[in-house]
Amino acid sequence: MNRVSLYTFKILFCLFFVVVIFFVNNTEIDAARIKDLASIKGVRINQLTGYGLIVGLDGTGDKSGVNFTKQSLGNMMEKMNIHIDKNQLNVKNVAAVMVTANIPPFARIGDRIDIVASSLGDAKSLKGGTLLMTPLKGINGKIYAIAQGAVTVGAGDDGHLQVVRMSNGATVEKEIPFKLDGKRELLLSLFRPDFTTAKRMADAINVSIGSGVAETVDSSAIKLKVPDNMWKTGVAEFIADIESLSVVPDTNARVIINEKTGTVVIGEDVTISPVAIAHGNLSVIVNQGEVNEGTGKTLSLPGSSTIGELVNGLNSIGASASDLISILQSIKAAGALQAELEII
Repeated sequence: MNRVSLYTFKILFCLFFVVVIFFVNNTEIDAARIKDLASIKGVRINQLTGYGLIVGLDGTGDKSGVNFTKQSLGNMMEKMNIHIDKNQLNVKNVAAVMVTANIPPFARIGDRIDIVASSLGDAKSLKGGTLLMTPLKGINGKIYAIAQGAVTVGAGDDGHLQVVRMSNGATVEKEIPFKLDGKRELLLSLFRPDFTTAKRMADAINVSIGSGVAETVDSSAIKLKVPDNMWKTGVAEFIADIESLSVVPDTNARVIINEKTGTVVIGEDVTISPVAIAHGNLSVIVNQGEVNEGTGKTLSLPGSSTIGELVNGLNSIGASASDLISILQSIKAAGALQAELEII
């Protein structure tokens, strides 16, 4: 092989290598982990709520006319064997709050969770107060956590002080029972139901774990059969192996319009069929011929043009955001926009 041929071969090999890397990287960018697309049915957070009092406020608490705050404060003092006329209580340094929290799956006794305290009365600010011991209950009325602690407000939160978030403000006191080991079947639930994505997930699991492990039930669920050597003590490892698999999710062609801000978000594979639009002094023609350059306020595009080409063309002839929204709505009404049009 002479030097010229060897040099040419090296160039072609480098180009081939760059093309392969390009396609591999694109595939990795488009792919997502199964744990980001779906979850195991039953493995979920649970909501907790409770009623409490925040004390020690600098005169920014509830006013004297808030009777439930005075009643709560009086009841609390009665439990401490302090007898006082509730009508004589001044609650300007006390605020009644509703406390909410999310307890994660498999939370253990003693774990700390975040809480949010929201004013129920007419308190001006909860800053600088202390939340007294507040039981947090589930939908079944049982206590699963206890909240208590100092209320802190970040430097950027001075605009709204009737709602505060307390990091690690509650302690888990009761565990929510859920057992993985011993289950022979699990259900994988997709966050966004889609038949194509569900099938791709099932195929990826069967290729990686073993044939017959995953079976597509419908657009939002995949049935998982735990292998015989894992269902007794290895279900958690089985789920971890599945969650780490990568799948390219499929999406519907969609256009999102925010009329308040004039923002238009365009999904992939959105196309336009042949259509002609006259909007004020703007004219848009989508036909089966070759594209013609827009002149003045007229835009001409070939058939099956993408929505991106339409938007770029309209911007080039000076169309405003309101013009763009009206034109997209008209194209959808005419049946020429091959996508879902969602207005928010």
